[in-house]
Formats: sequence, structure tokens, C-alpha cells
Amino acid sequence: MTDYIEQDASRTVEFPMSETIASSKRPARPTVLATIGAFATRALLRIKHVPEQMFDVTLFPVIFLLMFTYLFGGAIAGSTAEYLQFLLPGILVMTVSQITMYTGIDLNNDIRKGIFDRFRTLPIWLPAALIGALLVDVIRYSIASIIMIGLGLLLGFRPEGGFIGVLGALVLILIFSFSLSWIWTALGLIVRSEKSLMMLSFLVMMPLTFISNVFVDPSTLPSWLQGFVSINPISILATAVRGFMHGTVTVEQIIWVLVVSVILTAIFAPFTMYLYRNKE
Repeated sequence: MTDYIEQDASRTVEFPMSETIASSKRPARPTVLATIGAFATRALLRIKHVPEQMFDVTLFPVIFLLMFTYLFGGAIAGSTAEYLQFLLPGILVMTVSQITMYTGIDLNNDIRKGIFDRFRTLPIWLPAALIGALLVDVIRYSIASIIMIGLGLLLGFRPEGGFIGVLGALVLILIFSFSLSWIWTALGLIVRSEKSLMMLSFLVMMPLTFISNVFVDPSTLPSWLQGFVSINPISILATAVRGFMHGTVTVEQIIWVLVVSVILTAIFAPFTMYLYRNKE
């Protein structure tokens, strides 16, 4: 390579061109864990600087629980206290399931703003951007669950399964919600705007939530509807969560939730990765 020669009145100094362009060693490529941690930190900082996005996690669950307990508890169960024991696990499932769409919304915003294209040019493990955001969503789900359970205890909810039962229910919800998030992440790469994604998620989650055992015992529903309710993923999760919290959970109920979670992840995680790598 041609050298750069600097001359003055007293001396001549030669600088190799390679040293002139890059005099320091190139940084090592970041590890997978470091990259995931960086993107998770980015998502946490977004929450820090825009805290109002946590309203869906903190305020809406409280409104839902109070509204359904005191407006419909007497009519459905004859007692708000009795209905609360049935309702709270279902409302917990509903609340966490509905906020799984926010990873897809954040990703869609990154695409529209051009940040997505910048990420794909970096020498990093590409899925880290998605996984880091999804891990922060698990924190979001945990906050919503803690708020719901804390409020329920104040209102009179008494989980017969004790602390272990509540903890088992939360773990099951987090596993299911993580797998459900892949659906909205894939859609976030397909649709053109966050409003479209929110509408799609509403059209999907609204029927699944209300045509389930979240609010009522399926035995009170028409026979033709009971079949759908029994295979509804939201019903499957709500049944297992109630079982954990009230100490009646069975191995079969847990296995069904895990099976549904594995199926959702096996289908939508590779599909999301394919879209992510080939997005134009």
C-alpha cells in the first residue's frame, strides 16, 4: 500500500497508509448474551423515559378487576366475594394475554423509523433484537400479575394453593405469554402500521377472551359453544392457573398449557426469524 510522506525543512517522515486509516484494533464481535442484554436495556430505557406506556400494565388491570367483580359478581355468582375467587385468575390471564402485542408494536415502529435497517447492518446476532425485547416484556407481564394479585388480596381473594400455587400460576402465565408474543412479533413485521397491528390483535384476542372460561363457568354456556371453549388456548391456560391458585391443578392441565406454548413457539418463532432476516 502506498505510504503517505510528510516533509518539512528538517526531516521526512513516512506513515503507512494502513496505520493512517485505522490505527487501533477492531473491537471484538459482541457475544450473543451481550447483544441480547444491550437490546433488553434499550427496551427498559424506553420504559424509563416513556413511563405512560405502562398504563396498560398498571391501570387497566385494576379497572377490569373492579368493574367485573362489582358489576357482574352478584348477577353471575350471587356474591362478589365468591365471584372474585373465580374471576381473578381469569382476569389475570386476560390482562397478560392482551398486552403481549406490544413487542410487535415496538418492532413495527422501529421498521417505520428506519432503526430496523440499521440493526441489520450491525455485526451482531440478529435475533437478539427480538429476544431482548421479548425478555423485557416478561418483566411487563410480571408487573401486571403482581398488581392484579396484590389488589385481589386486598379485595378478599384467598388462594388455597398458597404461595407455591400462586408462583406456579405466574410461571405458567409467563411461559404462555412469551410464546403468544411471537404471533404479534411476526405480524409487526408484516403490517404497515401499529394501528393495524392493534386492530388485528383486538379482533383475535377479544373473541378468544370472552368466548372462554375467564368470566363464566363453561357449563352455563350453550352446548354448541362449550366445544370451542374447551379447546380455546385462553380457557386452557385459565383452567390451569385456577387450579394452581386453588390447589386443584392436575398434571394434565399443566401439560396442555405447555403443549400449546411449544406449538405456538415452534410455528411462529421460526416464521418471525425468517421475516426478520428477509424484510425489505
